[in-house]
Amino acid sequence: MSGLQCLATENIWFDKHRYDEAEKHFYEGANGPSTQQQVKTALQQAKGRQQKRQHRNSSSHAGGDHELVSRMKSLELENQTLHKVVEEMRAALQKLESRVVVLEKTPASAAVPCAKAAPVQAAPVKQVNGDDDEDDDDIDLFGSDEDDEETARLKQERVDAYAAKKAKKPTLIAKSSILLDVKPWDDETDMAKLEECVRSVQMDGLLWGASKLVPVGYGIKKLQINCVVEDDKVGTDILEEEITKFEDFVQSVDVAAFNKI
Repeated sequence: MSGLQCLATENIWFDKHRYDEAEKHFYEGANGPSTQQQVKTALQQAKGRQQKRQHRNSSSHAGGDHELVSRMKSLELENQTLHKVVEEMRAALQKLESRVVVLEKTPASAAVPCAKAAPVQAAPVKQVNGDDDEDDDDIDLFGSDEDDEETARLKQERVDAYAAKKAKKPTLIAKSSILLDVKPWDDETDMAKLEECVRSVQMDGLLWGASKLVPVGYGIKKLQINCVVEDDKVGTDILEEEITKFEDFVQSVDVAAFNKI
């Protein structure tokens, strides 16, 4: 059998649209409506949504326009009131300017009569006569010696009175309180004799005070004695020098405390 005969017996390609149609019907029965129908329904839903949006937008635009109109009206009212206020302020300013002009003109007009009413009087000229020359001759420009002596005497009396008054005032004397530590050589030193020797130191401006024995250690005691001195007359160096002269009893002298009075 030839090739043409084989093709004549094979009719599958010529009936392909029938097979496609059958396959389409099969899948539609299995999966529901075709995709074209789904596309149509989707388009219809989209159109409905768009119409709803347009309706909403138109309603919102209408509400916005209404609000805008109301705001414009309120702004117009405010503008009118502001115009009125500005006009009132201008009128008040004009009144003030007119009053200032009047006040500026008034003092100038009032000052003229005052100037006319009170003319400046010329200073009287003193006449020079021959009598004045004679009076000038009587004046003593240098004064007399008697006046100088009287002035010097009064001045000296005042100086003497001030010096006497100052001398009567008591002068402030600077004093100090000194606490001395007088140490003996050993525990066998007679402390009563030591204190007697210390108090035997006498000088102008020195006043001895209370005393006591203070233990030092190993049975040794030191003499702690207080005194008041005048700073200008007595110093700590002089006291130490005078007390240390008693070499048999005194080993050393120290200043324990020094206070100004």
